[in-house]
Amino acid sequence: MLVTCWSTKGGSGTTVIAALASLLAAQDRERPVLLIDLCGDQPAVFGSVEPASGLAEWLHSHLAAASLERVLVELTPTLSLLPRGQGPLAARRLDELVEWLATDALVVVDAGVLGPRGDPDGSGEGQELRWRLAAAADRSILVTRACYLALRRAVSLPVRPSGVVLVSEAGRALTRSDCERAIGAPVLATVAIDPDIARAVDAGMLRTRVPKGAIRVLERLCEGV
Repeated sequence: MLVTCWSTKGGSGTTVIAALASLLAAQDRERPVLLIDLCGDQPAVFGSVEPASGLAEWLHSHLAAASLERVLVELTPTLSLLPRGQGPLAARRLDELVEWLATDALVVVDAGVLGPRGDPDGSGEGQELRWRLAAAADRSILVTRACYLALRRAVSLPVRPSGVVLVSEAGRALTRSDCERAIGAPVLATVAIDPDIARAVDAGMLRTRVPKGAIRVLERLCEGV
């Protein structure tokens, strides 16, 4: 099962939602859970040592896909992280990567911002990787705020999410129903901006100080996976 979390604007909360969803799934599953970091922020969120290599290095190598297991970082007994690594995310081995991900494990991808394919996100190939994993996902999850500009970008993309995580904040005029109508997908969870989440992330202690309120509202995101 592949769950890809993405957004249309930076600062939407995609990294934190992907981290919380993977933690929740790892608590309730006997099968392993794999969190893939395409943005490079997950080690800091979990208070883990920044790995020297990761997915980026493999994409530029000729090593077998099984070698990716050697760079996995154990976050909990049932949750592992595939770090981003350094350098551009090449697109030439996407088929091998997608095939390797088709295992019994639940895979959660922090894809970051999904923009136009020609948009150089460090490299043009980085967007190709994000697009492919969003398209191949069993659940393609848009993480967004009730922001007109963010929704406008989401509607303009040719890809449609299968579900939405709405990050709510005071003072927004757009409602949950407005977001569902604009995007054409159901809101699976509404997560309020919570100082407890911010403090846990800033301290790199999300895995040991999991905000219970956020976990409860994200349960629907992981139902049936």
